[in-house]
Formats: sequence, C-alpha cells, structure tokens
Amino acid sequence: MTAPHALSFRSKFVPLLLACLATVGLGAAGQGAARPNVIIVMSDDQGYGDFSCHGNPLLKTPNLDRLHDQSIRLTDFHVAPMCTPTRGQLLTGVDALRNKASSVTAGRSLLRPGIPLMSEMFVAAGYRTALFGKWHLGDSYPNQPQYRGFQQCVNLMGWGITSIADPWNNDCFDGRFRDAGVLKKYPGYCTDVWFDQGIEWLRERKQKSEPFLLYLPTNAPHGPCWVAERYKQPYLKKGPANFFGMIANLDENIGRLDAALAELGLADDTILIYLHDNGGTAGVKFFNAGMRAGKTTYYDGGHRAACFIRWPAGKLRPIGDLSTTTEVQDLLPTLLELCGVAKPAEAKFDGTSLADLLRGKTEQLADRMLVVQYGQRPEKWDAAVLWNKWRLVHGSELYDIATDPGQKNEVAGDHSDVVAQMRAHYERWWAGVLPKLDDFVPVVLGNEHENPVRMTAADWANIYCDNMRDVRTGVERNGPWHVKIDRPGTYRFALRRWPVEADAAIAAATPEFRGVDGGLPAGVALPIAQARLKLADFDESKPVAAGDKLVAFETKLAASPHLEMQTWFSDSGGREICGAYFVDVERLGD
Repeated sequence: MTAPHALSFRSKFVPLLLACLATVGLGAAGQGAARPNVIIVMSDDQGYGDFSCHGNPLLKTPNLDRLHDQSIRLTDFHVAPMCTPTRGQLLTGVDALRNKASSVTAGRSLLRPGIPLMSEMFVAAGYRTALFGKWHLGDSYPNQPQYRGFQQCVNLMGWGITSIADPWNNDCFDGRFRDAGVLKKYPGYCTDVWFDQGIEWLRERKQKSEPFLLYLPTNAPHGPCWVAERYKQPYLKKGPANFFGMIANLDENIGRLDAALAELGLADDTILIYLHDNGGTAGVKFFNAGMRAGKTTYYDGGHRAACFIRWPAGKLRPIGDLSTTTEVQDLLPTLLELCGVAKPAEAKFDGTSLADLLRGKTEQLADRMLVVQYGQRPEKWDAAVLWNKWRLVHGSELYDIATDPGQKNEVAGDHSDVVAQMRAHYERWWAGVLPKLDDFVPVVLGNEHENPVRMTAADWANIYCDNMRDVRTGVERNGPWHVKIDRPGTYRFALRRWPVEADAAIAAATPEFRGVDGGLPAGVALPIAQARLKLADFDESKPVAAGDKLVAFETKLAASPHLEMQTWFSDSGGREICGAYFVDVERLGD
C-alpha cells in the first residue's frame, strides 16, 4: 500500500475512531485535555539579521518583534543553507541527504517514498491540516501536498514565482496558484493571499471546534522582490528596498494572523512557530547580525535561523532565549510530544524532541553533534558539523562560536582533539547516507491520479536549471530525468522549449513580460531544427519545422520502477543546443 493510499485509509477511519473516543472524554493521546493547535510560519530567504529585534538598524518588523518578545527563542537553531532541504527536514525530522530532498532542483527535490510526514501524522491523530504558500517538494503525483496529508492546500509550483515550474508570466500580484492541484487565479498580493486563506481556514476550524495544523510557508522575501510601493518606500536609497518591503508586508500579515487568533480565542491554545528556511540573502551586506556569509554556505550565516516558539497555555519555561544547539529536524518530534500525537512505527528521526527543554524540565539536551549538508551533487566534507560552541566547516576549518561568532579565526591547529572527534562523527554519518546518495526519486508517469504529467528541466538529474530566465535566455544545459512508468501502455511525449500556455514555436522568440512591479526579459530565438527522445529501448529523432510548438513521440512502455529519460534539441548541423525544458507525458491507453 502506498503512502497516499494509506493516508486515505487513515483520513477516513482514524478521525471516526477519535470522534467515538471523544464521546467518552478521550483525545488522540488518551487524555481528556484538549490538544493544542499548531501554526508554523516559515519565511523564504529571510536571514537572521532581517529582524529589527535582532538589531537591524533600518528594517522595521514590529509584529515579529512582538512575537519574539512573547516567545521562547532558540538562538542557536539551524536549518539547511537552501530552501527545499529545510522544508523536507521540517516535515520528516530526517536529514536531507537521507530523506532525498537535498536540493532545490537537479532531480533532488522529491522526498523518498515511505517516510511519513508531519501532516500525515497529525491527520492520523484527528487534526485538520492545511498548507498555504510554498511547497517545493514536488509538482506531480504523489509528491503534491494534497497527497501528503494536507487536506486543504493552495500552493506555488516549483520554488515559486518565475521558477521553471511556475505558470507562464505569473506575478506576485493576482497570481495563479494550485488549489489541491487545480490552477486558479487569486486576487491580491501573494503573501496576503496565503494569510487570507489561512485566516479564513482558521475561522472554519474554530466554528467546527477542530484541532488543526496550519503550515504557512511564504515565498517572501525570496526573489523576484516585487512588492507594492508603500512597503518599499521607507527603504529606498537606504538599503535593499524591495527585499525589506517584502518583509514589511510579511510582518504586517503576522500582525493580521495574531489579531485573528485573539479574535477567535485561539491564541492561548495554539503553538505558533516562526522560522526561516536558510541564511540571509539580499540583506546580508547591509546587516547580518555579526555572522559570516549567507545562503548556500556552511558558515553560520548560511544556516543559523531564527526560531520563535509561543504557546501561552502550554506551561512552558519562561519566555526568553534558549542557547542550546538545535536544528529544524527537532521540530517534528517536539510537536508530536507536545500535542500527544503518536509517532508512526516506520518513522525514524534524526532530530530529537525539545519538549522537556521547552517545558523547563531540563536545562540541556544529551550531548550531540549535528551535520548540516545539502546539495545537488553532495560530496564528502562539503558540510558543517556542529558541536555546542564548535563548528567544523568543510572538514578542516574549526571555529569557536563562543569567542568568535563571526568565524574569523580558524583554530583547528589548536584543537586537534576536537577536530578528530568531529571528523569521526561525520565519517559515521556519511557512511550512513553514502550507499543511497545517488538513488534518485523518480517522477511518476501514467498514474490515474495525474495524467498527463508536465515534466520540467528542474528535475534534470545533477543539473541546475530551474527558472524562467534560463528558458528565456536559452541556457545551454541538458540532463536526464529519472522516471517511474506506473502502468504499461502507449505513452505520448510532447517535447517543448516553451510551456504550452506560452503558445510559442520551439525555435521562436517570445515577448518580454511586464508585471505590476517587475518583469522578465524577452525570450530569445534558438536555431532548433531537430528533437530527440531516449527512454529505455526507445531512441528516436524528428525534425523541428519553423512553426512547430512541440514535437511528439509515441511508444509502448512496460511498467518500470525506474528508468532514465533524456531529450535533446539540436541545430541543423547536429550541434546540441539544450534539452527540452518542458515535456508533457500522457498515457494514452493500453
């Protein structure tokens, strides 16, 4: 039984069982007390320094500052240096190289089948679940959020607006997003849409007296930094105005969410967690809270993140800073314990529960080392190992964060014993992930839940090609997809350079896009004259005429758990130009 089918079973029968238990005063954890609700807000590309409560001298974040002041703050909290790995680690409690979602692209943004997600666990415990915002863990069955435990979801495709998977000419204003897989247009600014949807959903949960898990992963302030004039105006000619403007709008929405929780009487019994998905980006050069480097790097500026945890009725330790070294993988086991949600037998966490720490029952965790690693082609020692005050970067650079938070002074030569212990820990960790490091999670083709399937260059194995600028400039890249043929039959593969909604010929140029606050350049013409598809024993080429918008191939395929598939676009002399950035695959029948 696959995870989605198992989820379907649980979503039908477990809530019914819990309703029966409730009639005799029992909750999901076998207790009479009401279970807390959970809201997780995760911003995208905001850094630790992009809060006024963290000392930013220009940016104003009054609502986030208020949340900070009402929360337990994990001040040595770590995520991945890039967004997809953090999202996968949050939802699974498992390290990125082990759960397989280790990169934003390159065929490594899909979670390994069989790992249960936070959403699925909470559904099984009788919670209602929803996601509004950025998913970035797959755009087709069975990897979309509606198949992974989110009973209601409105989400971006790919990494967000202007990603290669995003609808053609999409905008941050009046954008098109997926509602449980169906593309719809939503009036308003993207961040406002996520909070509008979330607040309305909270009202429904309150009306029905249902415990809930709400996940609000915003795409703000990730680029493109398109935002209304009134938000960026205070920062013009002073700092990264558009970037700070997106955070100002996000901060305003945090205020709206807080007001709604108070109005609905939900604030006290709701665990509210705020974090961001990687280190700083556009704000790093302006203010980085004294840290070194930013997103994608293994210095603290790349993976140290804010994490605010508020639960007024939770009988937690006093509000304030908690300096224990923690990681995003800890949040799932923590929430399960705080909410009395059972851990599935098949779940194995790399994180550990912080429940006793948050409740003040202990002042420290058992001594442990953590590994931060991600990547489209993960290599040994391309990582950071964390051990309390120590940071081992790239296997050779040692820093003492207690005395050198900016990581300016490398001290490996003075602490060879520390380096040896940290290297030994990493060696053991690496040995555990290495055997399956290049086992790609395939894109599923021909399943009845989604047919046809749009494939994009974002899933080319080990190749970085994931935004509309790559398509418009005709970037000369290519790579294979890993696919699963779910059912035998005749399949049609439509190779495209432009997505179908662009309505453009393969070799032709396309107009520039002008949005409300930004745009994209015109797409260039390319001298494409031939298309080729290779999959299993099928290897065929066809000419591309001047007006062709697609080149289609048909072939019979047997069911297969894993195949490599690749396409090529070439000029009249046979020189490879690029792969097909888009391929629409449809199972036509037996």
